[in-house]
Parts: sequence; structure tokens; C-alpha cells
Amino acid sequence: MIFKLLKTDPATSARAGELITDHGKIETPIFMPVGTLGSVKGIHMHDVREDINAEIILGNTYHLYLRPGMEIMARAGGLHKFNGWDKPILTDSGGYQVYSLSQRRKLDENGVLFHSHIDGSRHQFTPESVMDVQRTIGADIVMAFDECTPYPCEYEYAKASMEITHRWLDRCISHFGKTEPKYGFSQSLFPIVQGSTYRYLRQQSAEVIASKEADGNAIGGLSVGEPHEIMYEITALVCGILPVEKPRYLMGVGTPANILESIALGVDMFDCVMPTRNGRNGMLFTKEGIINIKNKKWEDDFSPVEEDGASMVDKQYSKAYLRHLFVAGEMLGSMIASQHNLAFYLWLVRQARNHIRAGDFASWKDEMLQKVARRL
Repeated sequence: MIFKLLKTDPATSARAGELITDHGKIETPIFMPVGTLGSVKGIHMHDVREDINAEIILGNTYHLYLRPGMEIMARAGGLHKFNGWDKPILTDSGGYQVYSLSQRRKLDENGVLFHSHIDGSRHQFTPESVMDVQRTIGADIVMAFDECTPYPCEYEYAKASMEITHRWLDRCISHFGKTEPKYGFSQSLFPIVQGSTYRYLRQQSAEVIASKEADGNAIGGLSVGEPHEIMYEITALVCGILPVEKPRYLMGVGTPANILESIALGVDMFDCVMPTRNGRNGMLFTKEGIINIKNKKWEDDFSPVEEDGASMVDKQYSKAYLRHLFVAGEMLGSMIASQHNLAFYLWLVRQARNHIRAGDFASWKDEMLQKVARRL
């Protein structure tokens, strides 16, 4: 994997770059649609590629390990062949599921023993087994196994969690180095900075992660309930420590405003379920603000979902029709809204990239922030 830093914004820490993998080039900053189970929920892969113009998608190690399982994945030849996506893929290591399944797991130095949310069966993830699973899935970018701490979190717990994440990282790096990719293309391992909302812990973790000289680095454990101001403060601190010449991935973030603010702090890569999850509930993100399409005010509004929208569905369907689909309980409504939202997110990061290159990102960002967070 090669990362080229092409331009930095003169007024902020925003960066434009290129991330080159064996499955293609990714222009940064980039938003990565979440395909937890190997699919971007409710959207055909053709539309993810051609309409949304995604350059990379996510898969989730925990969920794919349970279904369809690694025997099927290996026989398919990896996730790219299994789901028909020929561009880059990143896999989450399952660390967030360790956090979210806190009532169904037991964590110790060796790893995590957990009960499947599907059938209650017992399984164990270790740093080594998680590397093996991600080798079998065949993602271009794989994540180190970590523990994501909740918010709020006591200092001593956050410290102990960060330290075990660092020890697991060493085991991930060692095992990853002893194994080979299974499908003839290279894979890169990204470590994850932890430390909750404590500046000293985040500084310490960022220094440890930077010292590993990985192909790229991630910031985890944010957007778990802490105020946005704290998220930005920690992100700025960590970006100031992580190496300039490597891509930075802020995991699980976030709203359009979160993404713009974090790009300004020096983040290159983002993912979040918000575009599809909120879309399924009738919330549309647009260039002028947020629409709740189920509101009666759109009942006889026959204008496009968004004038000059980023997706083909914006031109095909009116607000009134989309509202009708939601009121009638038609699944097409959720599909259209999800496709629109993802196309908007990809449009937003492309525009950010263009303005970084043009040298006017800061003024454009300030203008966009006034629009994207308001309710229409």
C-alpha cells in the first residue's frame, strides 16, 4: 500500500492524498460506506460503484466470522469474489463488537470469549485469530484487535484497556508478519489509538502507535457518546502525533458536520452507519440541510429529493413520492433514502478534496457547516 500526500490546506490541517492498494486507488479524504455483512444495506453493489461512486467499503470481522463463516469465505476466494466488489475493502477487527456486546463477553489478557448474538454459541477472539480471520476475508486494509472503551469511563479502566490494546497490537503485528495473504494481493495492518477522553492516555497511545511504523493508523473509541467538542479535541491531539506521511482513519464518525470538522483536523478516512441507518428512518442529508421526509410538509412537494443532487435517485423521485413510500411502509423508500445519503456523503468528501486542492477549504467548510446541520 502506498500513500501520497498531494496537498495541505494553508489555513487548517486538512489534507488531500491518494491511497493506492492492489484493488485500486482511493482519493482522500474519503468516506467508506459500511457493509457490515458484506453488503451495503439495501443497495445493489452496482449502485454503490456507479451511482454513489464509492472507492472503498467496509466489512466487519465479527459478523462475517459468524455468518457466512470462514469456510464459506475461503471457498468463495475472499470477500471481493463473494460479494462482487472489485475495489478496496477495509475490515473492522471486531473490537467495537467487544464493546457493544459487553453483556455477552468476557475479556482477559488472551482475548475475548463471547456468545454469538445469533444462537448463543461460544467463540473466542484473540489477536492471532482475528488476524487469521481477516486474512481469510481478504480485506486490503485490516484492523488490529483492540478494546473500545465506553463513555464515560474511569481513568484506571481506560488506562488498563489502552495497555491491553497495545499488548494485543504487538501480538497482531507479530502474527500478521508470520502469515501471508491468501488470494494473491497484499494486505495492510492499521493499529488503533485508544485512551478514552483522557489527553495523557491519548498522547501516550498515539506515540506507541506511531512507533510501530504501520502503513496507516486509526483513531478508535470516539463517537461513543462524548460531546463533539471533546471528540475534536482528542482528534486534534492525536493527529498532531501520528505521522504526517501515513493515512489517518477516524473510526465510526459521523455526521456531515463531524466529518468536515475532522477533515480540518487532519483526518483522511471515515466510516459510519449513519447515512444508511438514518436513511432507513426517513432522514435525508442534503446540501442545504436535513429533511425528515415523513413530515406532512413534504406530502405535496413534487420537487426532486435534492436539486442537482449527487445521486440518480435525486433526479428520479420527488419528495412527495418518497414520503408516500415511507408512510405506506414500502421498503423502496428506505433504499432510495439510503442511496441518496451515501451519495451525499461521498459528494461532501469529494468537494472537501477539491477545495483543499484549490486552497480555499477553510472558507468553504465554514459555509457548509452553516447548511448541513440545519433542519429543513
